[in-house]
Amino acid sequence: MKKYRILLVDDEQHVLTFLCAKLKVTGYEVTSTANSTEAIEQLKANDPDLVVLDIMMPEMDGFEVLTNLRQFSAVPVIILSARDANIDKIKGLDLGADDYLSKPFHPDELVSRIEAIRRRFVPLEERIALDVLSLGDLTIDFKKRLVYSNGEKINLTRIEWLLLQDLVHNTGSIRLYEDILISIWGPEYRSDIQILRTWISRLRLKMSKNSKQGLQIRTIPKAGYILDE
Repeated sequence: MKKYRILLVDDEQHVLTFLCAKLKVTGYEVTSTANSTEAIEQLKANDPDLVVLDIMMPEMDGFEVLTNLRQFSAVPVIILSARDANIDKIKGLDLGADDYLSKPFHPDELVSRIEAIRRRFVPLEERIALDVLSLGDLTIDFKKRLVYSNGEKINLTRIEWLLLQDLVHNTGSIRLYEDILISIWGPEYRSDIQILRTWISRLRLKMSKNSKQGLQIRTIPKAGYILDE
C-alpha cells in the first residue's frame, strides 16, 4: 500500500529532525526542507499528500508559501507558529490552511491532526468499494448522488448530501463537531454547533422517512456524531 506522503517545512533543523523521526516511525513517508523556495519546488515536483508548514521562515515566510501553493495545489496544510496564536491562526485559515498548531506542541498532537485530515481527504471510493451502498432500508448511490428509502427517492440538498457523505466516509468513527463544520462549511464556522445540529436534524428526518432500519446517526454528547456500522 502506498504510504501517506508528508512534506515538513521548518527553518529549525532540530525541529525537522525530531518530527521527521516521529512521523517516519508512525508510518508516513516524509521529506523535509528548511528553505521556502525549495518547499515550493518540492510541492510542484513531488505532490505530497499533506504539508506541515512553519510560519516563521526566512526570506519567504509561511504565509507567502501558503499563498503561492494555493495558486496551483489544494494539498491539505497544517501551519505551525510560535507567534500570537489568534492572529496567525485567522490569517492562515483565511489563506487556505486546513489546521493550526501553536508551538510548542506534543508530537502526538501533530499525528492526531494529520490523521484527522487524512480521514477527511481520503476519496470516498477508497473507503467504499461499491458505487451503491445499502444500509437497512436505505440505498445510497454515490456515483449518481442519489438516496432511496424502500425504493422511494429522497431529495437531499447539497449540505445534506455532504453531511451524509462525510458520515458514511467515517462509518464507525466519531466525527467531532469542529471537524464536520470545517469540512462542510469551512474554518470560519468551526464553532457554530447550532447550525450543525439543525442540519443533522433535517438529515435524520429525511433518512427516517419510510424507513425502519435506516441511517443511525448517533450523538456523542459534547463531542460529535457517529454513524454506527
